[in-house]
Amino acid sequence: MRTTFPEYVVALATIVGSVLFSIFGGVGIACLPLGLIFSFIRRPKAVITRSQYIKEATELGKKARELKKAADTLHQEERSGSKGRKWRKNVKSVEKELLQLEEDVKLLEEMYPQGEKAETSWALTVLGYLAKLVLGILGFIVSVAWVAHIVIYLLINPPLHPFLNEVFIKLDDLWGLLGTAAFAFFCFYLLLAVIAGAMMLGLRLVFITIHPMKWGATLMNSFLFNVGLILLCSISVIQFCSTAFGYYAQATAAQEIFGHTLESLRGIKYLYK
Repeated sequence: MRTTFPEYVVALATIVGSVLFSIFGGVGIACLPLGLIFSFIRRPKAVITRSQYIKEATELGKKARELKKAADTLHQEERSGSKGRKWRKNVKSVEKELLQLEEDVKLLEEMYPQGEKAETSWALTVLGYLAKLVLGILGFIVSVAWVAHIVIYLLINPPLHPFLNEVFIKLDDLWGLLGTAAFAFFCFYLLLAVIAGAMMLGLRLVFITIHPMKWGATLMNSFLFNVGLILLCSISVIQFCSTAFGYYAQATAAQEIFGHTLESLRGIKYLYK
């Protein structure tokens, strides 16, 4: 059977996306649940008093003035043309301290809610951290299940056990769409892991990071660039899931395209091995 040009394009995109997927997905599958759990562990335990708030705010204001002074000095050095290794090191140090200052300010605002609905704001903060704990534990279980499935079904040849494939089939026996919903959940979780990895790493090239993302402080061009990376990885996520759940997804269109057609293309089939 002759292969169409779009199928070759999808195959090449899958190969390129697999490199990014292995990096972002590998990091994200661990940092996604652990980040939520550690966020709960580092949560503010109680509301502070006004005097404590004033003291902490004064110290943060002093630190902010010191950082502004350091940034102005680096800006003057940049204008004078003295941009050596020491200057770049100082810039990274100031950026790191600035990020830490932003985190401290956010934490202080959570510890001392202000306004007419301060009690409601604190209650929502507590509920938010509890939700992070629950989602973190659930994500940790799913991540462990994914890693175990990869080892049992993919890395060992022949597979020791169908594992999640058999779980989905048994769920289908209980109710028609239950296994399909679980299958979709595991696939979508893998895509969330890729997004989490992209948020944490950005695109690192040796010593520099291209278009890093930060929650609430990402430029539009950086956002669009990382969306492109994630879309590229999404094709690889589909290909990986069709392979990982090949026993459950047999005789489906995804299995036919990603499990047979792309892996038998002339010239690039060896890259799938």
